[in-house]
Amino acid sequence: MKNQVQLITYVDRLGGGGMADLRALLSEGGALHGLFGGVHLLPFFHPIDGADAGFDPIDHTQVDARLGTWHDVATLAREVDVMADVIVNHMSTKSPQFLDWFVSGAHSPYEGLFLTMDSVFPEGATEQQLLDLYRPRPGMPFSAVTLGDGRRRLLWTTFTPQQADINVHHPQGQAYLQGILDALQRAGVAMVRLDAVGYAIKKAGGSCFMMPETFAFIREFAAAARARGIEALVEIHSYYQRQIEVAQQVDWVYDFALPPLVLHALFNGTAAPLKHWIGIRPGNALTVLDTHDGIGIIDIGADASDRVGRPGLVPPNELDALVERIHANSDGQSRQATGAAASNLDLYQVNCTFYDALGRDDEAYLAARAIQFFLPGVPQVYYVGLLAGENDMALLKASGVGRDINRHHFTSGEIDAALARPVVQRLFELIRLRNQHPAFGGRFELLDSHDGELALRWCHAGRTVTLRVDLKAQRACVEAD
Repeated sequence: MKNQVQLITYVDRLGGGGMADLRALLSEGGALHGLFGGVHLLPFFHPIDGADAGFDPIDHTQVDARLGTWHDVATLAREVDVMADVIVNHMSTKSPQFLDWFVSGAHSPYEGLFLTMDSVFPEGATEQQLLDLYRPRPGMPFSAVTLGDGRRRLLWTTFTPQQADINVHHPQGQAYLQGILDALQRAGVAMVRLDAVGYAIKKAGGSCFMMPETFAFIREFAAAARARGIEALVEIHSYYQRQIEVAQQVDWVYDFALPPLVLHALFNGTAAPLKHWIGIRPGNALTVLDTHDGIGIIDIGADASDRVGRPGLVPPNELDALVERIHANSDGQSRQATGAAASNLDLYQVNCTFYDALGRDDEAYLAARAIQFFLPGVPQVYYVGLLAGENDMALLKASGVGRDINRHHFTSGEIDAALARPVVQRLFELIRLRNQHPAFGGRFELLDSHDGELALRWCHAGRTVTLRVDLKAQRACVEAD
């Protein structure tokens, strides 16, 4: 992956068009030309508008015709590095494989592909075993279904009832996943993100999240991707020490601890927890402030899966105060989109644009972006954040899905209006600095500074670039030579 800022976007939500329109934005003459070394295309498979905004494709090897074709993907991939998702944990209940099994049951070639409660707990599950299951959402991970032969089964559904978890070691499961990699390789995709891979392995008596067997599967799948010339990014929201462990075994991870730590630093005028994280965080990370999901809280909190109670990067009371500050800064909008207030629940995330989380303060927002760009790793900017986008309360009201507050559909006119805003123009200047200054290819230093300041420096071949952030004033200064 190029050591340049990357874009993450839905194909149809940045200008309202398809692959060709997005390519026009990124190509010579387009408004975003030269800004990004790569683009992560959020699920563009058939269909993009299922139960989970494309993360429940009916056919993972088919491009949604409303967006374009594999030829369009390949054309874009020849001009900019393209990342795509491989949704490894589940398949749509509308997929041909599931429908075949649903009708034919034991006579289907897909018998055993879809996990049920008794396929994981053949001897039955104790109350404690069920309580030990790690959950991203409230309740048990099961949905009752009646098959075509009349059998009632408890289908394993980690996320929604429309997303049926699969046995990734079943011959049909392996063929399915390898077929996705083959399709992406043919289109010239340079990198894949393993979506929800932390839940991919189920085992009686375990948490069914990031177990040793899960790590083994990640290594196997990443090796299969690399054999096709494709890098692998692992998406895990979890306790920060676990993220460090994952990073040691894969190509790339997300720095999901960074967004809440940057907010904590700016809200409290202290860099102590952020400086501690900078000293131990993995270097093979994509640095983010926002994505298509919410702002992770679990990533800096105590280990929710550990009965001993390993502490987080910030104390519980400060974590609670951080969440409340986001709600206050957004005038309560984030509260309407988070937790029990919205469907498709995420237990450990706050749904809000990063710009609103900072109270739409341009200087604080640019300071946060500067911190992101100056940390080791490769920065990735979400399309809403790129345009300093605000909470989409109309979309939230229409869908009732909390994360939609940060998934606005930008029209061409809205893009033009955003490009005229000083905060967006200055953000673009920061992106160009990060892409072009030679110091970012050299040595990184966390400079000594008092608790209310953060000072970061890069040096290479006699060139230096330094960032100083006054956290109490929420202002940043960049010095470059």
